[in-house]
Amino acid sequence: MDRKLEIRELLRLSPEEIISRAGHKLVVCNDIEALHWRFAEDIAAEIQDNNRRDQRTVLILPVGPVGQYPILANIISERQISLADCHFFFMDEYCDDTGKAVSSNHPLSFKGISHKEFFSRLGPANGLNYENVYFPDIQNCDEIEKLITDFGGVDTCYGGIGIHGHVAFNEPQAGIKHTSPRKVRLSDFTLTINAIRSNVGGNLECFPKDAYTLGMRQILGAKRIRLYCRNGCDFDWANTILRIALFGTPGDDYPVTYIRSTNYTLITDHNTLACPKHFI
Repeated sequence: MDRKLEIRELLRLSPEEIISRAGHKLVVCNDIEALHWRFAEDIAAEIQDNNRRDQRTVLILPVGPVGQYPILANIISERQISLADCHFFFMDEYCDDTGKAVSSNHPLSFKGISHKEFFSRLGPANGLNYENVYFPDIQNCDEIEKLITDFGGVDTCYGGIGIHGHVAFNEPQAGIKHTSPRKVRLSDFTLTINAIRSNVGGNLECFPKDAYTLGMRQILGAKRIRLYCRNGCDFDWANTILRIALFGTPGDDYPVTYIRSTNYTLITDHNTLACPKHFI
């Protein structure tokens, strides 16, 4: 397989050809706002359905995208959805050079962002137990896999996709689909695009270079995978990875390609579905 040739061919597919070829595995929203609404509605509906059946909800959640969380908080409050039997495993968290997770006060902290955009907007009536919210760190990294197993697995893994196919911080490496929760060194690709998108002035030197992440074993083992792939900015950085995720040959160089052996759905918007302006 020649990955360069494959990508060139994929980028020449029209949006209509992609929709036809992907079938029910692809959902296309009008714009990024509609995508965030779809994301929030999907999570809320799943929790409501499990509550009606008196079943626990176990989800993997991302911090990126985040636009769905204020919407989700409003839906939960308006519909009086109980979170008492929910367990939320967040995908990842940055850490410093010593392996200590960044403080929740750090502007890049996923825990801090999730609190600001989601948890702080929930009222006590929603019943969330914060002991059932897990961010991988040095204390719990070796325990998360067993916790998930004890719960009977993950109902749905919700997430985004990185520029070179990472899901959580599972970046390209040999044997990536067999990985478990662990501390990782972030690639230059990830550091660069995250610095561009994080309002830090392109500060690569001080950007966290390490993180804790759930493994691809936990992600691929979920009963369902729902990934929301979008540019979310003026740069068309996600158009290629959307096509690779849908149709690229599975391989360690683009970890997201392994989802195609699972019960997966990709959700995108028309902007991210478009062909690039320039073909190279």
